[in-house]
Amino acid sequence: MSLANPTKVVNPASIATAARELHHLVCDQSEWFMSEDGRGPVEVNRTEFDFSVAHGRLIFSCWTEEGARAWRITAWNLSGDKVLLHASRRMGAEVSTIELVPRASAKALVASIAAARQARCERLAELVTQTLVCDSFNEDHRLKSVPLAKIERAVLSPGMRRDQPGRYARIILRLPRERVAVTATVAQSDPRNIDSLFSSALLWFTRAQSSPKRPYITRLLMVVERNVLEAARQRHVLLRETLRQRIELFDLDDDWTRVEATSPWERKYLWRKRLSRFPPIHDDRLTDRVKQIVAEAPEAIDVVSARHGQTLRFHGLPFARVRRVMDRDRVWFGIEGSRRRSLDDYHQRDWMKLLRDLQTYRTESCRDRKHWFYRAAGEAWLESILRRDISRLDPGLIVAPLHAQFRTSHGGPTGARPIDLLALRYDGRLVVIELKVSEDREHVFQGVDYWRRVEAHRRRGHISAAELFGNRELSDESPLVYLVAPALRFHPSFATLATTIAPDIEIYRFDINEDWRAGVRVVRRERVNGMGVIRPDKYR
Repeated sequence: MSLANPTKVVNPASIATAARELHHLVCDQSEWFMSEDGRGPVEVNRTEFDFSVAHGRLIFSCWTEEGARAWRITAWNLSGDKVLLHASRRMGAEVSTIELVPRASAKALVASIAAARQARCERLAELVTQTLVCDSFNEDHRLKSVPLAKIERAVLSPGMRRDQPGRYARIILRLPRERVAVTATVAQSDPRNIDSLFSSALLWFTRAQSSPKRPYITRLLMVVERNVLEAARQRHVLLRETLRQRIELFDLDDDWTRVEATSPWERKYLWRKRLSRFPPIHDDRLTDRVKQIVAEAPEAIDVVSARHGQTLRFHGLPFARVRRVMDRDRVWFGIEGSRRRSLDDYHQRDWMKLLRDLQTYRTESCRDRKHWFYRAAGEAWLESILRRDISRLDPGLIVAPLHAQFRTSHGGPTGARPIDLLALRYDGRLVVIELKVSEDREHVFQGVDYWRRVEAHRRRGHISAAELFGNRELSDESPLVYLVAPALRFHPSFATLATTIAPDIEIYRFDINEDWRAGVRVVRRERVNGMGVIRPDKYR
């Protein structure tokens, strides 16, 4: 969604004006709905978001179910009751359009979004029907194209919540001897959401195949826009062969006027494809200034190195940044979404208060389990525990070096996400570790995508050349995938989605204890996509 005639926020005067006007617009309403890039609206209270000015930028910060998030606002506009914000995160690597709508008009917003998506769904059904044609002769013996399919159903998928419209089309087409399932994204198309599309589509296709209605549904057509096609092919080629043969990818043009079938990739193409430049390994040596900060709470503070310095985290929660400026270490502190301050004599009291609050609330023994410090960045907290001793997860893993938040390429508009942990076993096999502390349907496909990226670099010799693990010799076998979560926090669809992945990609499920903040213990480990775990009639 674009902003019509937006007010740009580019200089100190416009920043101050925007902050003042936005505060005035939102102060009279206590309940709002927030939508990012056209996704279903999330209910937020006025006390859960704020506009602030920091370091010459207008910052919009908000508490969501995913924790605290902050965006830099570069432009804004008022459209009726809606406040539209053009925002960016991660130094501009992620760009979003955020809508703030008063609760009073939220029902109208949801209804309009649902109507627009339903219209797209019906349009898509017509386009695919026009594509599935056969050649025939009319009464004048002239060749013409005759549609083979009729639309049996064209509806939206269920939303994440009961009052939210679905993001995906659920279309059933009737052909002479079979029925075909068709799906596509009818919300804003983004390569970063491809794992969600595949997870949703495969679960729906699995249910559709079990329907007793004849003729049976035997194929799934996944229609994707061109900006998503490459990412879709990368996932499609990693599916189990019997399933992959039943799924066809179709390309949809930008104007939604034409759909055409595309040829699937072969696995070998993944390894021939040109790779993004492998980023250099950052120097993880701690400076004296960093050592002084870590000494404040050595059992809780860890350090993550980046291109421009080092980030200090308290049980995984970033709270300070150290940068080298003019041959001198400069420290800024503050939690994401709050104003960053320079660590100097003037702000020493604020610094000490932040450390006290972290030591009080960011700990397993915290009594206030609803406090933001306790609830935020759960996966990073789990990661920080495992970084100190990865053998808690698997004694076969070497303790160091261990790479946290590892990137196989620099971030960009497509949002190449970092791998939670990249480890090495004593037998030389690489291990991709993906952590979750709450239910996440995309757990499987995120892990598999990380496997693809690491395997591509391993085959090119990039990982060995970079000496990520010192002089240790790497095995010539593909990496293992460890998917880790508390025992009761795996998504209900995890087992079904895991069986869709090709068996040569070894995926293991690690169930850990629910009270993992007090110490990680593995309560169950199992292979989830080997041949032995697939029912013979899983895919007819």
